[in-house]
This record gives sequence, C-alpha cells and structure tokens, in this order.
Amino acid sequence: MTVAVSSGLERIEHIVVLMLENRSFDHMLGYLSLEGGRGDVDGLRPGMANGHENRRYPIHHLAATDLPNERWDPEHTASATDRQINGGAMDGFSASYAETLATRGVEGGDPGVVMGYYDASDLPVFDHFAEHFCVCDRWHSSVAGATWPNRLYALTGSGAGSRDDPRVPIYHQHSFVRHLDAAGVSWRWYSHDVATLRLADVKYRVGHRERFAYVQKLKLVFKTRGRGLLYLNEDAASFLEDAAYGQLPAVSWIDPNFKDFNLIGSPPNDDHPPSDVTHGQELALLVYNAVAAGPLWDKTLLLVFYDEHGGFFDHVTPPEHPPDDQPATFARYGVRVPAFVISPWVKPRSVSHTLFDHATIPKTILQRFCPNDLEAQPDPGGLAHHREKGHRNYISRRVAHALDLGALLSLTEPRSAPDRGALVEWFAGEQGARARRLLVDPVGVLGKATERGLTDLQSGLLSAHEHLHEQGHPFGHP
Repeated sequence: MTVAVSSGLERIEHIVVLMLENRSFDHMLGYLSLEGGRGDVDGLRPGMANGHENRRYPIHHLAATDLPNERWDPEHTASATDRQINGGAMDGFSASYAETLATRGVEGGDPGVVMGYYDASDLPVFDHFAEHFCVCDRWHSSVAGATWPNRLYALTGSGAGSRDDPRVPIYHQHSFVRHLDAAGVSWRWYSHDVATLRLADVKYRVGHRERFAYVQKLKLVFKTRGRGLLYLNEDAASFLEDAAYGQLPAVSWIDPNFKDFNLIGSPPNDDHPPSDVTHGQELALLVYNAVAAGPLWDKTLLLVFYDEHGGFFDHVTPPEHPPDDQPATFARYGVRVPAFVISPWVKPRSVSHTLFDHATIPKTILQRFCPNDLEAQPDPGGLAHHREKGHRNYISRRVAHALDLGALLSLTEPRSAPDRGALVEWFAGEQGARARRLLVDPVGVLGKATERGLTDLQSGLLSAHEHLHEQGHPFGHP
C-alpha cells in the first residue's frame, strides 16, 4: 500500500478511533486558554456569556462532573442547535436550555448550566493529551444537529438525509469498512454492547463475528508507575488484549459504554449527559494506556473526539456551505467538539487550527490504507466509479473534499510514550473510591442509577438492539 510521501501517514500501521458523546469544545477544553495559559488555543475568554429574559449567564466552572438526571440533558436536535447558533451569533444556548428545562418540568433548573466548563482537575486525561499531543481547535461536528447523523458522517461520510435522530437508529448506509474489506485491510470494531457499525451499515447487521469484539472482558490493573498489567485470557479477544499482544488490526474502532446503569460499579462512559465525565476520562485512559504500553506504540495513530456538542456553549461560529451531496439539508458544519490527535509522530503541546469534521476520519483511513479508492478514475468496465453516485461503494463529496490528518504527523522520529504515573494514581483513586461506595452503601449507589430514566440515545439503542436480535444477531455478542 502506498501513501503520499509528504503525508506522514506512511509511518502509521494502526489507526485507533474513540468517538465519545455530546460535549462542545469550550465546555471541555475552553479552560486551556482561560486558565491553562494556552494562548495558542482558541478557547474561552473572560466575559463570555449568553443572555435570556434580561438575565446574563456567564461562563463558569461547573461544580459537579455530572447532571442530576436525564431531564437535565441539553437539547441538541436540529431546531435546538439552530437556535443555539442563532445565525452565527452563538448566543442562544441558555435560551434554548431554559426552554428545554421548562418543557421537561425541571424545578429549579438553571439555564446557565450549558455555559459551564470543566478544567484540568476534572479532566486529567485530556489535560495530559493537550500537554503531550495535538489539540484540534477547529474540529467541527459534521452536522448542526443530533447524535446519529454525526456518527454517520464518521462512518459513511453522509447523514442519511436528516439532521435529527430517528426513533430507532437503523440505517442502510455504506461505511468505509467496505473499502477495507475490498482491499484486504484488517479491521475490528470493539464495543461494550452491540456495535454501532451494525446499526449503520446493513452489510454488517448480523454475522462477521470475527470483526467484532469487546473493549475489555477483563480489567486493566495498574501496578507500577506508568505501566499497565493485563490479566489476559487468550481465548477471549478484546481491545486490551489485542493491544497488549501487538495484534491490533490496521483499523480499530472503539464504541464507549452507552447504556449500563452503574451496576456493580460499571457506569456509562460515553460522556452523554447526565453521565459523569470522570467515567469518560477513565475510558480514554484505558484505551490510551493500552496503546502506549503495548508494542505497537511507534506505529499507531489514536484519535479521540466527540460526535456533537450536546447543547453546550461554544463561541466559534460553524462555517457554512460544506461540500456535501445534500447541501440544502446539511448547509453548515456543526458546533466545535473536542478532538485530539495522539501519536509518537505528533509534536507535543501542539494545536491544529485546520478545519476538520467527522469526514476526516474515513478520509484519513482511506488515504492510508486504500488511497486508490480516493482517485477519481473511470471504471474500465464502463460502470460508475465509486466517486460517482450510483456505485455501490460511493464515497461522498464530504469525504472527497475533507483533509486527512497526515500533516500533523510531522516528526522525523517517534517519541517515547509520556510518563503516565499521575494518571495511574488518579485512576486507582477513582476506582477505589467507587468500590468503597459500593461496599458501604450498595443500595444508595444502585438507587442513584435506577432513579434516572433513559436518555433518548439509550432508548433508541435499546430499540435498535431489539431489532438486531429479531434479525438474528445473538444476545451477548458485540
């Protein structure tokens, strides 16, 4: 396989992707410029605020790392997002949230919550990423709208015609993995439950079991400073084991845990509100440490990013008129989201101001492993090329015009993985505290979980999984 010599991607043999849920750039990383001394990052600045009904709601540090329950989840439908963006003024977040809280009957709801942000003390793993790798402060969600259209752009390069989520997220799109299969490139989808790829691409709805595995079946135990010890079971494939044994495929996609409910200390870690962002930090560390401690570090590119902003404030106006097959529906990019490019080939403490969106993911993967599929050459048999509509593996205009991430892999020699000792100590403390709470007050811990209802995302996933099981996908398999 060949790639452009100037790309930087020729150094990469393994791409790992972790896509989290529903947080904006300023909400998660705006602190870097506001409190972290990072003037190179376009984040929060003093005085930023939104107003609603003659009241000003300024940016502020959030006291809690979760929200009380699912009714506090900010709205992020297409119409709500349009109101939040407000033609580019970015001043409708509190007004939109006030309406959401009122509609859901939340007593004492605070419209200022969506103006809140987290900092290094709340997000130690992301702070480590920002210090040692590359932050992308112009990574926009692909759609000014909801979860599933944005996830589809990362998987397929298009949004299936809607900026909103369906009641049951079952699609018939063509994902980038079809190109990998055609080229004989290895890949595996790692999840905590049924994989999102099965919902997006009908070809992988059922079967293909060798392509799907769990993120972890056994726990990663931190024993020494900066090093992870795995309890391995050779008969049970998982991302942690594949990383430890140096058996990762060329492309690894990781789905977070969307819908466990804090039973026996196993909470959702997708960061979808009301989930605690601490749990998302733990997942990011688990994945990162598995790669950094394994034998494939020098050959790996890890991407950590979010699907959409989740209704939280961001101050940067999304650009209009992205190249798209449905320009009337998808007339502008979505709100900025947190995104990190992590690799030994990336400059430490660096920032990219290049416009990326989720189509950058399939573009980068195909540029590295299937570059010929990006060349607009006529089919010798007279059929439409995959760069033209009508081909069974059509590549969208958004992917065709997206930039890949190769330019960020600019070092001439790989760097050793940074010391992760402080993160190990933090992780051990969080895990220990959760275990102690469960032992001391199991009723209270589980009660907090059961008093929460389902988010729209979780309800849709449960319905989709039921549909897949009816189609023949066995229970207990990813």
